[in-house]
Amino acid sequence: MEGRKMIRKIVTIFTVLAMIIGLTSCSFVLFDGTTVKRYEESSEVVEKEEKIIKLDWEEALELADEYLSKMSLEEKVGQVFMLNLEQLDRRKGNYYEFRKCTKTMQKNIAKYHVGGVILFSRNIHGRKQLTKMTSGLQEADRTPLFIAVDEEGGRVARIASNKKMKTTVFPSAEQIGKSKDDEYTYEMGKTIGSEIKELGFNVDFAPVADVKTSELNEEIGNRSFGSDPEQVSEHVSAFIQGLDKVGICGAVKHFPGQGSSKGDTHVGSVDIDSSITRLRKTDFVPFEAGIAAGADFAMVSHISVSKVTESAEPASMSELIMQTILREELGFQKIIVTDAFDMASIVEHYTSAEAALNAFKGGADLILMPEDFEEAYQAIFSAVTDGTIEMGRLDASVLRILAVKIQRGFITKEQVKSAEKLTESEAPTQTPEPTATPVRKKKNAKSKKGKKR
Repeated sequence: MEGRKMIRKIVTIFTVLAMIIGLTSCSFVLFDGTTVKRYEESSEVVEKEEKIIKLDWEEALELADEYLSKMSLEEKVGQVFMLNLEQLDRRKGNYYEFRKCTKTMQKNIAKYHVGGVILFSRNIHGRKQLTKMTSGLQEADRTPLFIAVDEEGGRVARIASNKKMKTTVFPSAEQIGKSKDDEYTYEMGKTIGSEIKELGFNVDFAPVADVKTSELNEEIGNRSFGSDPEQVSEHVSAFIQGLDKVGICGAVKHFPGQGSSKGDTHVGSVDIDSSITRLRKTDFVPFEAGIAAGADFAMVSHISVSKVTESAEPASMSELIMQTILREELGFQKIIVTDAFDMASIVEHYTSAEAALNAFKGGADLILMPEDFEEAYQAIFSAVTDGTIEMGRLDASVLRILAVKIQRGFITKEQVKSAEKLTESEAPTQTPEPTATPVRKKKNAKSKKGKKR
């Protein structure tokens, strides 16, 4: 508890300094040398915009601590998972194109108290349909959900790729990077944020912060703003600030940086040949800029960095990558989310229980799309109840998740104060596997290629 208070004090000091300097200049330099450009607008534009109230991090942490004290163990465990809709309603198989919030989904959200959901193009048909669905999901449990989407612009735009949605279509990050117009990127972030917010989303898993240093890169390609780390940093910072301006959570991805990779984690294991010196000089730079700009999430890749970790362990399970480097060296204090755990690089080598436990022990706060959610949930729940994972470790992750939800206004002060303490009970019993669902893949089984994230 004393350590937590000290961290809060340090964060508060730097937040206040940033605010003071921000009032006198359009940019400032953080204690680690990172320069953050702030985007200013005319008073006329500001007057027309909705005023977004964002609590300071210190106050959000205090309220989160209060809310946490009223949560049951089941609620806490549920908060560390973000699922696709098929995991909430498995009657139609693993890739059914759900386009409405079913009663089964609502029942399972209330049963497991999941922290969030993510939607894909297959779930998006029209504006009325989507708004109704996100509203139904959000009403299912007392703790509001993160509702996320991958809306980067370019070829990864789940919403804008559907003409029926009538949202703005943006060019690829690569094209934008060549223009060297970070003001455009800021407006892009604001526009995407505003448009997805109208549809019920509160998280955009964007921007890509990878520096593309290999032309053989299959997974990132034109999703990167370029090969110059400083240039990529400017656009990443601008995008994050654009989302922040309209009250949407942004995410820098895919840490520790996979722009040099020559494989695709959606279809198999990938190891990058980077030293820690090269990572610090090139790959970490845009992530530091995004963190300084206020990113709420840092998404960790499934690549391995054997020259750094001396193992083939995915970054999404590595304590060295997540805790030592991302938390301690880069100073990231908010939510570490894994890349999707239904990707081949994970399911070919780990069960859902193994993957979830390894990631959580390694330092992840939010586990995205485990192949078998109920197995993963039970693994974390059992590990906490038998002492394999300390309650303090679980509380630390849930505290960060709640603090972001509170800081953004997804959970209000009134909800925190009026929440009642729930009693502890046994973990929810696992639902029998429906006959319509394909048999779950075992270790080393071939996996269906996942979506780009």
